Amino acid sequence: MSAATAGGAGPARRGELAARLDAVRARIAAAARAAGRADEPELIVVTKFFPASDVRLLAELGVRRVGENRDQEAAAKAAELADLGLEWDFIGQLQTNKAKSVVRYAGAVHSIDRPQLVAALDKAVARENERRGAEGIPPRPRLKCLVQVDLRRAAAPGAADSPAARGGAAPADVPALAAAIAAAGNLELSGLMAVAPLGEDPADAFARLMVVARELRREHPDAAMVSAGMSQDLEAAVAAGATHLRVGSDVLGPRPPLG
Repeated sequence: MSAATAGGAGPARRGELAARLDAVRARIAAAARAAGRADEPELIVVTKFFPASDVRLLAELGVRRVGENRDQEAAAKAAELADLGLEWDFIGQLQTNKAKSVVRYAGAVHSIDRPQLVAALDKAVARENERRGAEGIPPRPRLKCLVQVDLRRAAAPGAADSPAARGGAAPADVPALAAAIAAAGNLELSGLMAVAPLGEDPADAFARLMVVARELRREHPDAAMVSAGMSQDLEAAVAAGATHLRVGSDVLGPRPPLG
């Protein structure tokens, strides 16, 4: 069964999603209380490999922001669900040749890890707005951009180009990337994103991320978004101070088999 047909949109699936979503929201609320936070991070539900019918059900349940990491899948879902007014976050590694497609639907890209991608996205937004202008469509807003930080302890400048990297710029590279985004006329520097390294205590990793975030805000006060935490480590991310959480499997269930 493929992602296009898995799940279904019947009452049983809606009930399953509602129960899972309520459980995740309860975890977030409990984590915020435990951390002494007066606020709660915003939930981005990661819907990769799940059908558009699931996303529609999630929208009925109050989800307004969804994350995808493959352009072809995301573009198709965004087109099919355009009537819902959702905000689409692109969270996966992005090739520069996909920039033109991504800016047609994404409100934010979380995975900025190299200067070439900054330039490609800035140019793509400009061309998209030219297209919209020619068709009498209002321009899109500036694209929200987050620098993805490689939290591996061994990450060094240029880490995004390392064969072993899971994605992300070394902390030392963040200021230059942030400055490039801030200087781009069609982009908005929104903050940072990171994934806790495999085999490491996520609390320690997210604590290092918050150090980078504080340094970023000294130069760019409005870049306050910190996208961190997934199903397995959202409590650690909330405790560290994340503003946005990317949760997939705990809301949608096991990933459907592809085929």
